[in-house]
This record gives sequence, C-alpha cells and structure tokens, in this order.
Amino acid sequence: MRLTVIGTGYLGAVHAACMADIGHDVLGVDVDTEKIAALAEGRPPFYEPGFDEVLTRALASGRLRFGTSLREAAAHGEVHFICVGTPQRAGSRAADLRYVDAVVDGLVPHLTASCLMVGKSTVPVGTTARLTERIADLVPAGVRADVAWNPEFLREGFAVEDTLRPDRIVAGTTGREADRTLRRLYAPMLDAGVPYIATDPNTAELVKSAANSFLATKISFINAMAEVCDAAQADVVTLADALGHDTRIGRRFLNAGLGFGGGCLPKDIRAFTARAEELGVGSALAFLDQVDAINQRQRTRTVALARQLAGGDLAGRRVTVLGATFKPDSDDVRDSPALAVAAALHREGADLRVHDPEGTANARRAHPELRCEADLLTACRGSELVLHLTEWAQYREVDAVKLARVVRRPVLVDARNALRHEEWRAAGWTVEALGRPSPPQGRPAVPAGEPLRATIASPAAEADRATGPLSPALPTGRSRRA
Repeated sequence: MRLTVIGTGYLGAVHAACMADIGHDVLGVDVDTEKIAALAEGRPPFYEPGFDEVLTRALASGRLRFGTSLREAAAHGEVHFICVGTPQRAGSRAADLRYVDAVVDGLVPHLTASCLMVGKSTVPVGTTARLTERIADLVPAGVRADVAWNPEFLREGFAVEDTLRPDRIVAGTTGREADRTLRRLYAPMLDAGVPYIATDPNTAELVKSAANSFLATKISFINAMAEVCDAAQADVVTLADALGHDTRIGRRFLNAGLGFGGGCLPKDIRAFTARAEELGVGSALAFLDQVDAINQRQRTRTVALARQLAGGDLAGRRVTVLGATFKPDSDDVRDSPALAVAAALHREGADLRVHDPEGTANARRAHPELRCEADLLTACRGSELVLHLTEWAQYREVDAVKLARVVRRPVLVDARNALRHEEWRAAGWTVEALGRPSPPQGRPAVPAGEPLRATIASPAAEADRATGPLSPALPTGRSRRA
C-alpha cells in the first residue's frame, strides 16, 4: 500500500521505516528540512536502539523516502498517518492540537483521490469527530477522506520492537472500508497473532489516555509507599516484591524511585483530566492530580536528601549526577526527572557535573548552565556526592571500587533503586535511597512536605525549554511522538 507518515519525530520516523520494512511504499513528510535530509541519508536524528538498522534497510529497499511537501503527500498516499506532537498547551493542562490541525489544513485541500487519514498521536477523546467535520469543509468535490484513530503504544528504547511486534493494535473506525484497510495494512502483524481490537474512534482515543494514566498511577502508588517506608523505616523494594507476587497487581512498574517523565505520561495525564473537566466528569479523574503531585514530589525529596547528605547546604559542594535523560536507551530529556533534579542542585549552588551515555547534547541545549562531561570518571572526579538518576545499564555495571578512588567522598544517592547496594557498600560507599532504610539503624526520614530552597521547574516549562531533534514539531519542524 502507498502510505504517508506526516511528522517524522520519534513516532513518525520509526513508524515510517517499519511500515516500509514490512513492504509498504512510504513517504515521510516533515517541514524540518534538516531532519528530512538526515533521515534520507540514513542518519537518525535521535537515539533509539535498532532504528538505524531498520532505517538503512528500508531506504535501501527503495520503499522509503522523505520529503517536505504536503501536496506531494496528498498525491502519494492511500493512507495518511498523522504522527505529529500534541504537547501541553501553554498556560493550561489541555493538549495543544495545533499541529494535528495544521496537517489536516495543509493536506486535505490537495487530495485528488479518496483516502483514509489515520491518527496515531495522543489526542483528547472526540478529536476524530471534530477532524471529520473540519475535513468535510476542506476536501475537494468528489473526494472522500475518512478518519480513523490508531493510537501508538511505543516505549522509548523498544520502539522498533513495539512497532513491528506490538502487543495489540487498536483501530477506531466508523465504517467497514476503513477497518478493512487497516487490517490489510497490518496484515503481517495480524498473521503473527497480534490482537486486533476494532472499536469506535472515541474508545480508541480513550485507550491511550487510559493506559498512560493507569501506568502513571501504578508508578506513583509505589512512590507514595516509599514516602511511608521512609517514615516507618521500612524497605519499599521488599514491599514491592511482596506486592508483585499478587497476580492481580504484578511486579512490573512497581519500582520506587525518581518517578516518570518524558514527553508522554506527564502531559497526557494532565490533558486527560482537562478533557474530563470539559466533559463534565472532572471528579472522575481528580485522583490523577495526586498521581501527578506524588510524581513531582519525588524530585523535591531527592533534592532534600542530597542537601541532607551535604550537611544541610549544597553551595560549593562538588556533586555528580549520573543520567540526564528521562529513561535509559533514549536521548530524550523532555520533562526529565534527572535533569530537573540536576538543575535544582545547580540553583542551590552545587558545583555540578552531569554524565549521560546518550543525552548530553540535548541536556546542554535544555540547560546550557549545566556542565556535562562525556567521560564517567571525569564527571565523578573529586565529587562529594554522586546521584544515580537514570538507570542506564552502564551505571549498573560500573566498578564501584574504581569509582571510589576518584571521588572525594564515596557517598551515593540511588534515586532509582537500581544499583546493587551491598556491592557499593562493600566498596566503601555510603548508599542512600528513598524508601529504603540504611543499615543498621536507618536514617531520619526525608520530610515529605519539607520546603525546598531549590525550585523544581514545572514540567511544562521544562518541556518548553527542551530543544533539539526530539522537541515537538509541525508546523515549526521539530515533530515528536505523542
């Protein structure tokens, strides 16, 4: 089939390459000429394991090309995928749909044949119905453009796997023809046994919002338990292990730590609550405000713990932060908890060094005031306090004995509860973590409501500051997954 993928940020670029890889003729479109040029040359504009191989293979096959013209896209595609960003609207919790609308306004008037427009971006429920009305006013006479919603469920770090071998395909359509088209398009996945859930567009739109909200709730729940464990001198990791044996709960995502970030979960749960309020059922999702608040509080609690370990004042103290991205196996720093904590430590006067295996360039763009080091040992040299904030495999495998030789004081905050604490302690380190008592007597709890001299920047502000290849785009040219 002839497909266009409009918006070649994280979602769109991966989707375009993978669709070409399974045999479709794909045109990827974006207004960012530098990004399009890089993709056309086989140079990924972001870090994602395995993507470069798929991109190279798809380009070599001749089934994938890139361009900047929506007119060309209109002439090419039987199916048009909308993959642009839906960031948080400035001054509001609601989603900003200007880039989605820009695709419709720029594409539909140029259509010359009937087609299917498929949204993959995360949008408020009711968007398909609104776009259908908008398209009806723009489509040329004699041309029919149907709209379906097919939400993405990509995990950064596993995007290629999640595209080629998804755990489900959700298709929200209003007619049999659109459903048949999507089944034909995804035939290789369906033949491999991937579940296909056919539903209406409203339900399809809600699936992504509900999934992200449930995941965020589970993460914030265990972080709330970490606060209780700090107060009660209990161990949140053992608590999570015990809870995880209950098959109704499960162990996945019960990892207490610094909390979630990135370009999806934080803004998506806020947009969901905003849409619920518009629908008159805001009270049904009021609990998501607490989910968001708990998540943000983990950042301030981590700063408070660092200050406590520095003797009550971070000014002039050499501090090293391990990790800048919001999660490992990505270079995405949008609403990164690690970067937010690093910036807060810097504002308190710490002599800060930041290390990240892949996110250094984006971290520098987002926070040019921070000093980033490419070498791990250099970043830690002379440090009085090391904070582990993003759980990269490199940090789990580091030689704690060797690292202890280059720091001034071997004190570690494992804000992700991901390191082997006994090995670090055996190497001479003092190890602290939220929700875990220190042997043998434990330590005083970090007060949950302690006012901080540092100000953790709001997620919306952090997202606005993040620039580079992963920031939202269309029509400005920095498109990004929802």
